Amino acid sequence: MTAYRSNATAPEIAGRIQAARRILLTTHVRPDGDGMGAALALWRAMEARGGTGPSADIYLMGPVEPRLEVIAGSTPYRLVEAEPPGDGYDLAVVLDTGSWAQLQPLAEWLRPRQKNIVGVDHHSKGDDVAAVRIVDTTAASTTQLLVPILDAMGCPITGGAGSVAEALFVGLATDTGWFRFSSANAKAFRLAARLIELGVDKTHLYQTIEETFRVQRLALQACALASLEYAHDGAVAIMSLRPSDFQATGGSAEDLSELVNMPMAVRRVQVSVLLAETLSNRTKISFRSKPRTPGLDGGPTIDMNVLAQHFGGGGHVHAAGAHVNTDVDRARDAVFAAIEKVGAAVPAKES
Repeated sequence: MTAYRSNATAPEIAGRIQAARRILLTTHVRPDGDGMGAALALWRAMEARGGTGPSADIYLMGPVEPRLEVIAGSTPYRLVEAEPPGDGYDLAVVLDTGSWAQLQPLAEWLRPRQKNIVGVDHHSKGDDVAAVRIVDTTAASTTQLLVPILDAMGCPITGGAGSVAEALFVGLATDTGWFRFSSANAKAFRLAARLIELGVDKTHLYQTIEETFRVQRLALQACALASLEYAHDGAVAIMSLRPSDFQATGGSAEDLSELVNMPMAVRRVQVSVLLAETLSNRTKISFRSKPRTPGLDGGPTIDMNVLAQHFGGGGHVHAAGAHVNTDVDRARDAVFAAIEKVGAAVPAKES
């Protein structure tokens, strides 16, 4: 298998995009702020050139969270499930993932076009999705990696509501936990300053993205906290949500965002896991850990990406996720077993 690393520069990626006539833009299933922000930013940047250069369409694999629909605003996108792409695209740009597992609804369309796929990603693991790609795990977000590509293309980074700068900022802010995570380094803050100077309203964006939860979210939060278990002398916190919890509260998968982070407020907790059986025998697992802290029982820090890979998922050192086709109780037992195994692994590297 080809190693998952960069094989092109930003100017080379820019050249491939500029040489295309019609481009399909996409990101991973259930787009987050970074995947959505990257797709919106690239589409808006090409649109801002006033009709010169290639045309582009955004195809997303849902569901799309309501708060991200608000961020999209008037920028058009299509759902693969409702409107599969046809022919006529001579390039596809895959953003914020390089994993076939995270592209399944579109994988059948993408595979025969692999030679004409460009990838931009900051995750450490991936497949041979894109023949030409930039992969940089030191980047705080995929939107950060887009900036030198846009600069090389000569695309204006417009500011204000519904702008390129706003979309770039959404990816940067959400993937750094609003600049709380260790990935929020000096480069990330310099980019944030550049985008704010262009007119990004960070207060409005925070309210739009982080303070627009439904009332069902609080009810699910109560259920999650009621299920809280600790292991390894309190270093690991695990919460479980069952189908009955979703039925009783009227909550859904869209209400789960950031719930996994709640136990991290406890000083002793180093790892937090949320298991949510949103559908019968289909459990979503979210993993989080604190940066630069001792691992279990004085051992090494656990890599959440490695932990998620045990379940066919992936992500970053401190934030990852997976889906498994089993009920929440079996998933819980499997997570405990995986933590025991991965806890003895080599120390995690920051990314």
